[in-house]
Amino acid sequence: MSQPRESGDSMNDSAAPLIEHLAELRTRLIRSVLYFIVGMVICFFVATPIFNFLTQPLCSELMSRGQDCDLIFISPQEGFFVAIKVSLLGGFILSFPFIAHQMWRFVAPGLYRSEKNAFLPFLLASPFMFFLGSAFAFFVVTPLAYDFFLGFQQFGSEGEAVVNEEVAQGLSVVFQGSAQAYLNLTIKFIVAFGLCFQLPVLLTLMGKAGLVSAVGLADVRKYAVVGILVLAALVTPPDVITQVILFVVVYGLYEISIQLVKRVEKQREAELRRQGVWFDDEDLLGTADEDRK
Repeated sequence: MSQPRESGDSMNDSAAPLIEHLAELRTRLIRSVLYFIVGMVICFFVATPIFNFLTQPLCSELMSRGQDCDLIFISPQEGFFVAIKVSLLGGFILSFPFIAHQMWRFVAPGLYRSEKNAFLPFLLASPFMFFLGSAFAFFVVTPLAYDFFLGFQQFGSEGEAVVNEEVAQGLSVVFQGSAQAYLNLTIKFIVAFGLCFQLPVLLTLMGKAGLVSAVGLADVRKYAVVGILVLAALVTPPDVITQVILFVVVYGLYEISIQLVKRVEKQREAELRRQGVWFDDEDLLGTADEDRK
């Protein structure tokens, strides 16, 4: 009669750690959400200065053409939604270090010291690369893109022609942008380049885990080129300049990733050689020949 009770006790003991992990995960998620809400509220009260900062690339291009930088609301609620989107973006950026800290506090207890030392640099490199990609998009790509877009404006001629005793003047098509449409496009640039700059971090981490190799990445280079071209066509507007910039940047990051993975493989090989558990192909072939003899 005691056997069922012992089995039931062992099942309860095995279920207890799982419940504790789920409770810990819930606590970390709740704290992360609270950090994000606090950051969003803070950014909501300074949404106007943030939006004015985000409009600098457009305003600079318009001023260079002698035009006023006047964005408009095409619906009564558009101003509110612009403030919300600015708050969402700013709140995420502001709270990301705290959210990353909560993620690390949840994962770190289950890692060995060597695993912590290996994983922590990638955790620090990921936000750095995202901010680097976002800055590149905002200060380099966005001005070039808006310079391209604004080049399609059409200004009417100053001269006048009399047609059927009526005065006809040249057609003028000038930019009068929606604030929400501009913000959507700018955020799309920032997020797309920020995520694309995660490629070296992701591939290097996969290389450290043994999921990819430098030789394998080099062998599928032609497929990577096609994939990057498709990505550039999907995440950027239909202008050639932005697509070419994104392709060149992402492909360059892919080549850098191959070199980083190669470096990780050399470090792993050196460590295994130091431990005496690394065997070259020639050594394995020689051992197999001796066994056959």
